[in-house]
Amino acid sequence: MTVHRTFEDLVAEGARVPTEGWDFSWFEGRATEARPSWGYATSAAARLGRASAVLDIQTGGGEVLDFALARAPKRPLLAVATEGWPPNVAKATALLRPRGVAVVATPEDAPLPFADGAFDLVVSRHPVRPHWGEIARVLQPGGTYFAQHVGPASVFELVEHFLGPQPDPARSGRHPERERADAEAAGLDVVDLRAERLRMEFLDIGAVVHFLRKVVWMVPGFTVEAYEPQLRALHERIQSDGPFVAHSTRHLFEARKPGGPGATPT
Repeated sequence: MTVHRTFEDLVAEGARVPTEGWDFSWFEGRATEARPSWGYATSAAARLGRASAVLDIQTGGGEVLDFALARAPKRPLLAVATEGWPPNVAKATALLRPRGVAVVATPEDAPLPFADGAFDLVVSRHPVRPHWGEIARVLQPGGTYFAQHVGPASVFELVEHFLGPQPDPARSGRHPERERADAEAAGLDVVDLRAERLRMEFLDIGAVVHFLRKVVWMVPGFTVEAYEPQLRALHERIQSDGPFVAHSTRHLFEARKPGGPGATPT
């Protein structure tokens, strides 16, 4: 017999689940998201095997870097990760220390606390915003930036349910072609840029609550109390119509810093 859980029960469950890190396993059976075709973490693993000094920017709880290092054909001699949110710093440190990775606590908008040309590979999955000048600075000549970014208007079906129609600047932020231009302005050569729009489904309102608590920039300042009317309306919609469908946008970014061994003199 199917048990229909109440709005209050589902919301309370979504509100008490811990939000540290980027482990989304709690959503199993509650929400789904299609994955990009390029397989970022597996592709990153191959690049880690060819690198000697690696930086992972905004590592979250370290889960993606841990996954990639476990599958890398060879460990880099040096691996460092940055993270700005204290609960994630602690989680990433505990997870990555056994792999020899130092986690550095630094605000996401601060300059990277590393010397010029310190790394031959910089990676990042879903940075809040890429600081292209800093990325270019810490890359050695010939070094690579390899990352998966969140694209424009990602999950805006959900965002606009809570916040209403968003202005064009908000919808077009994080556009891959704008990021290409910014990367090139910082002196990097973009060698690969691919974008995809991916289907998401939220099967119950508890999953929506947990998602908005975890991905805090979707609905800034989200609390159950502040958005109770919108939550209740969405719960009733899911109950009557089935899963709430939204779409995430992602782009794969690979850029290189000119120079390095074999570079053609100018």
